[in-house]
Amino acid sequence: MKYLLIIPDGIGDHSSDALGGKTPLAVSRIPNLNYFAKVGKVGTVRNIPDRLEPATHIAISSLLGYEPKRYLAGPGPLEAANMEIKLEKDEVAFRMNFITESDGVLADASAGQITSKEARALIAFLNKKLSSEFVRFFPGREHRHIAVIKDARGFQALSAKCPPPRQVVGKKIQNHLPKGAGEETIVKLIYDSKMLLSDHEINQVRIDLGENPANMIWLWGQGGTPSLPKFSERFNGLTGASISTVDLVKGFSRLIGLTVTELPVKRSGPDPDFDYRSEAKAMVDLFEEKDFVCVHLRACDVASRLGDLAQKVASLEAIDRYVIAAAREFYEKSKNVRVLIVPMHNTLYRTKSRTREPVPFIAAGKNVVPDGVELFNETTAGLSNLKFSDGWKLIDSFITSKDLN
Repeated sequence: MKYLLIIPDGIGDHSSDALGGKTPLAVSRIPNLNYFAKVGKVGTVRNIPDRLEPATHIAISSLLGYEPKRYLAGPGPLEAANMEIKLEKDEVAFRMNFITESDGVLADASAGQITSKEARALIAFLNKKLSSEFVRFFPGREHRHIAVIKDARGFQALSAKCPPPRQVVGKKIQNHLPKGAGEETIVKLIYDSKMLLSDHEINQVRIDLGENPANMIWLWGQGGTPSLPKFSERFNGLTGASISTVDLVKGFSRLIGLTVTELPVKRSGPDPDFDYRSEAKAMVDLFEEKDFVCVHLRACDVASRLGDLAQKVASLEAIDRYVIAAAREFYEKSKNVRVLIVPMHNTLYRTKSRTREPVPFIAAGKNVVPDGVELFNETTAGLSNLKFSDGWKLIDSFITSKDLN
């Protein structure tokens, strides 16, 4: 049996007057998603437990069958895992963002979309000036990087609550600094970085060009390497692979033993967000040697968080036209396959935010009895009796057919 998990993140939304009282999913041209709804079952699943933030590292844990509250891991250690940074037991990995500070306010959480090339130079500079046997910096991409801090007591000594920078944008930094164990160390690194970065030539050039400088770092999302059971061990030896352009998803996939396929983000051409054709081809090709393939597509989530309704609809239709169409062709040729299509979150374009609410999903394939639904959208899914309040249980039901007949 082959199993295909497609995660078109952020496709769910609320109704909008701009769309005649409908949602983007309801008005988009999605014949292939509707095909899978017709031949399979439609339902809802809640991927984000109570009191946990609607974030990628929580949702991917749920969708791949790992109870988030039991296997909680922050963005820092997951991205460190994707970068193959080996953490010792006394080391803690933080997500480190370059940000723009202005008059004590966090003005920009991505430092004016700083380029990876510029960021690498700033990381090298920070390593030269601030690194030691206790602190190291590792370059990632654009504004997102990793800082590793060592303490004899590990996470216990560095477990301060550190808000994500997006939550602090437009607010006074001093009112939202880390609080708790290790706050002195973390805050000192943040402010030391400001003294070093403010006068760096890269930032002076950015200011001259009218761009926001990367004049401070922000540390958050920390943790040690989580101990996660391998996916193949949990699901009777299934071999698996993961496709994503998101470091968090790739890091989690590596930790559970999935093979990670690297695909570049495309910024030009008829489909401006991502290279859907390459993703679709890689998805199908991987089944030549794998039993399970997970494909994560973030274009609709990105469009929603930018508040771009037109781009959300365009991205949704492009995903259907290329990736879902390729999945349909593979499904129709194979007699021994199941397909699960489910986003991580609903992402609302009007508020540019993700929610904890249940998301719509489709399950189709061998031994999945159709439920008579003709269209895939939030309304049809919400009317279904097929509901999973614990998102981490869905993948088990999908693979074993429990609760899907």
